[in-house]
Amino acid sequence: MARIVIITHEFDHFLRRRWPFFVKTSAFQIFDVMRELQRRGHTVILQQGLARAAEGDAALLHVDSTVVPQDYVDYAARFPVCLNLATADISKRRISGALLSRSDDWPGPVIVKTDLNRAGLAERRHYRHALRAGRPLPGPMPPAPTDYKVYDSLSLVPESAFDDPALIVERFLAEPEPDGFAARFWVFCGDRGRCARYVASSRIAKGKDTLRSEEVQVPDQLRAIREKLGFDYGKFDFVMHDGQAILLDANRTPGRPRALRKRLEEGAPALADGFEQVMRARG
Repeated sequence: MARIVIITHEFDHFLRRRWPFFVKTSAFQIFDVMRELQRRGHTVILQQGLARAAEGDAALLHVDSTVVPQDYVDYAARFPVCLNLATADISKRRISGALLSRSDDWPGPVIVKTDLNRAGLAERRHYRHALRAGRPLPGPMPPAPTDYKVYDSLSLVPESAFDDPALIVERFLAEPEPDGFAARFWVFCGDRGRCARYVASSRIAKGKDTLRSEEVQVPDQLRAIREKLGFDYGKFDFVMHDGQAILLDANRTPGRPRALRKRLEEGAPALADGFEQVMRARG
């Protein structure tokens, strides 16, 4: 049995207590995988921050930040096996397959997004915590999150969107349906995972707008992209366009929405199998 360390940022809100019995829970999907690994006899340690560095046989880099601070990467590299060690930068400017520049010739609709993962919510939380604790600030406070905006053509995008380093412009490639738009989501760990196609009533899909979903295959092209980006565990958001898989978002710390918790708990054993497979392959 292995000693596994889950590396999180000192200001991440990883564990929470649920009323009325104050049972420990989490907003992150890896929580269910951790519990499954513990049931199998592994020792799982939550390493929050670097003040007291734990040792172990394997680790997972699970820092909820678009760009992981270098000291966390250096700590993670000390382990014999570390999942997601190569995923220190998941900014959309780095991973997106749909980026546009001001000079591109694209006839379809476009979307303006934040370069930071989840609109920089984690970075804003880290900044506030560091400020209150009198700790060194992790950088400038990211701008307040704004809704993604879709424009019917590239010519309608304000010049400021191209000049602002906090924003990116992409081709809008949601898969059209008679009653809405579809996107695909692949959650994986090692050689295990689940991929689904969700149809929503709005152009920018939200959970509450979901009309239906179905299991789909993972394109070989996306598997190649995952290998290139160095992801062992995480979630990819993508679409199929003209027969090609287009990656839109990559997340090393996928969430655990309340509405999906039963399904995520049911899928945890498969992801734990994948975690063990990575440890065996690299151990």
